[in-house]
Amino acid sequence: MNSNHFDAIVVGSGISGGWAAKEFCEKGLKTLVLERGRQVEHLKDYPTMTAAPWDMPHRNRIPLDQKVADPIVNRCYAYKEDTQHFFVKDSDHPYVQEKPFDWIRGYQVGGKSLIWARQTQRWSRFEFERPSRDGYGIEWPITYSDLAPWYSYVERFVGISGSKEGLETLPDGEFLPAWELNCMEKELKKRIKDAYPERNPIQGRCAHLTQPNEVHLQQGRGQCMARNQCYRGCPFGGYFSSNSATLPFAAKTGNLTLRPDSVVHSIIWDEQKGKATGVRVIDRLTHEVTEYFAKVIFLNAACLNTNLILLNSTSSRFPNGMGNDSGLLGKYILFHNYRGSLGGKIDGPLDKRDYGRRPTSMMMPNFRNVTHQEMDFQGGYMPFFNASRSSWGNSPNAPFGEEFKRVNSQPGPWQVWMMMQGETIPKETNQVSLSLDQKDAWGIPLLSIRVDYDENDEKMLQDFFEEGRKMIESAGCKDIYTSDSRQAPGLDIHEMGGVRMGKDPKTSLLNGFNQMHLAPNVFVTDGASMTSAGVQNPSLTYMALTARAVDYAVKELKKGTIK
Repeated sequence: MNSNHFDAIVVGSGISGGWAAKEFCEKGLKTLVLERGRQVEHLKDYPTMTAAPWDMPHRNRIPLDQKVADPIVNRCYAYKEDTQHFFVKDSDHPYVQEKPFDWIRGYQVGGKSLIWARQTQRWSRFEFERPSRDGYGIEWPITYSDLAPWYSYVERFVGISGSKEGLETLPDGEFLPAWELNCMEKELKKRIKDAYPERNPIQGRCAHLTQPNEVHLQQGRGQCMARNQCYRGCPFGGYFSSNSATLPFAAKTGNLTLRPDSVVHSIIWDEQKGKATGVRVIDRLTHEVTEYFAKVIFLNAACLNTNLILLNSTSSRFPNGMGNDSGLLGKYILFHNYRGSLGGKIDGPLDKRDYGRRPTSMMMPNFRNVTHQEMDFQGGYMPFFNASRSSWGNSPNAPFGEEFKRVNSQPGPWQVWMMMQGETIPKETNQVSLSLDQKDAWGIPLLSIRVDYDENDEKMLQDFFEEGRKMIESAGCKDIYTSDSRQAPGLDIHEMGGVRMGKDPKTSLLNGFNQMHLAPNVFVTDGASMTSAGVQNPSLTYMALTARAVDYAVKELKKGTIK
């Protein structure tokens, strides 16, 4: 036990796990980080980061036979020949779909922080208040004011580009300069704002260094070059990832032990001591079983795998999964509704065009059910949109030969495109559980997923179509179309819940510091801890929750309340 003993164990090395590692190590705790995937070192293990399309065998396309073999991961927007090494193939870690669910995963050091879309907005007070206010969820045990200083703490280290807007629905943060809107987007913003004064189109906020500060230079990161090849791993460190920032900062303290290829089977519960004492690990390659021990354990394996680990952590005290006296473990799984998009043509300056590969787009903070319940659906949504000029490309009406070259050398008409990010409502029926008869290659039960849309999602989608059409029509758009992708839940890659925070152990698994009610030295700070889905992107909130929870855990360790 002595050789395998640490002060803290962190399960997972992605966005939240990297933050847990950094914070524990900087506070002087000997910290073990367990990652089920392979080692990936910043720069060294980004094999395609500077490759041109012609450097790849299939010109950055996935061959048809691979698409047929792995249909789920092939539906992900970021999965291509240049990024496929950072994604889990369907057959590598199967799961049971009781209802269609596209589970997109990244098993490597850094996790999905290497392949995330990097959109980072603070939640507003309304995200924390709305579920209990409008009766579609339990009360959050924290408020925006509890998290605000931790948002600032995280933002300064990560580097978030954005503009100060003074909006209560989308609080300002510690920003680097925002990316510039193109000429048509500036006009689009003005026209929508004139028609809808209460709606606020703004430039998107993203984890990209537009103007690095000293702390970013200390990380060895440089300015974003707007290549929009982020999912390959960035040679400049222009976007934030665990590999480029938090894990190196943890390592330089001398307190970090990073163990890749470590599949966590379960958390160990000591019946005599009445507490969790460590984790049981299966080597990914050799299948050798090892146990590691620590005073405090942080679960950051990404939402659904964190649920899986806790469900598989059974004992005489917790026969249905660790901390699961309430029977709610694995229930109230959440996601974001991305099904709706729309667009149209718009008259714009033909002597100008958009250029570059800016890593973000315009967005509009939620304007539905903000201060009170007003619609026939619950929750809210935010649109993301942009204006651009494109050539014929792959249009079915594109010409051939010399004419094809000629028309593609000139930009086409201005177009506007808009998509929705909709809040889904906590439902007990949206849940995950362990398969009773199927196991993975390491002998762990497969995760069975039963998550679906409901009438609320459909009503929200139709409202987006109606309001989105009105907004771009008021801005001068013509030939407007709407599109329902009908994609399965999961493809948004914003899965949340199952180990939710709350004030009452009867209705939640975690308290206001992400600490398990019934296993006080176990913390969950990834997406599994979320009480509701909110409207904004969740990753910044995971990072802030993690930094806050580590600060609390270390203080409790010093006081002796966690032993």
